[in-house]
Amino acid sequence: MALQESLEQEGNILFRYRSFLPLIIILAGIIVFFYDNITQQVVSNDTTYTLIEIISLVVSFTGLIIRIIAVGHTPANTSGRNTKAQLADEINTTGIYSTVRHPLYLGNFFMWAGAVILIANVWFFIVFVLAYWIYYERIMYAEEQFLRRKFGQPYIDWAAKTPPFIPSGKYKVKSKYPFSMKKILKKEKNGVFAIFILLFIFHNIRNSFISGEIKIENDWILWCTLASAVIYFVLKLIKKYTNLLNESGR
Repeated sequence: MALQESLEQEGNILFRYRSFLPLIIILAGIIVFFYDNITQQVVSNDTTYTLIEIISLVVSFTGLIIRIIAVGHTPANTSGRNTKAQLADEINTTGIYSTVRHPLYLGNFFMWAGAVILIANVWFFIVFVLAYWIYYERIMYAEEQFLRRKFGQPYIDWAAKTPPFIPSGKYKVKSKYPFSMKKILKKEKNGVFAIFILLFIFHNIRNSFISGEIKIENDWILWCTLASAVIYFVLKLIKKYTNLLNESGR
């Protein structure tokens, strides 16, 4: 099989299973975090680790905001969380898509990078960046081959002036579609919950090791995690049992 076809085939396989990558990264991260705590290589200074947690939140929410901007301005059957096959009724070329071809994967990178920062291990962060690059380079290649075959020259013209991963405002144009809060609440409801549950896990693993006993702190991280969990499950129930979040064409 030629390299071009091989990369596309690998990309399509990885596309279907891309939701498992964060789980693998987090499980590996927890193992590394446990090891660092056992061998006393973890950050022991509370002020320093609090700063790490704040940096983690800033990076993660940067990624979530990128995803919200991208998803909130797109029509139905384009950008989303589908995993069975490539899907696109039209090319998204306006708004954030006029600055970068793969804003969702850019957003994902920041969200996951924020979680990896909590591990406080430079080598693990480097491995994460390399793994993300290798994994998503193939997915992006497969997606672009699909779009190129389906839309032809319009896609080629857009791709020629729009960078794949690092945004550029050189050809930025206003989004074709207005922002849809309903779509965000429907499609991105798990983002805030995921950010805080991971912060909660690493925060309390560290505190338990330092105190020498299993310990859950009654602090702002606990309450933010509980609040985000309530919001997530309420939105999930609204989506399942009502049409309140449905919006024609979005």
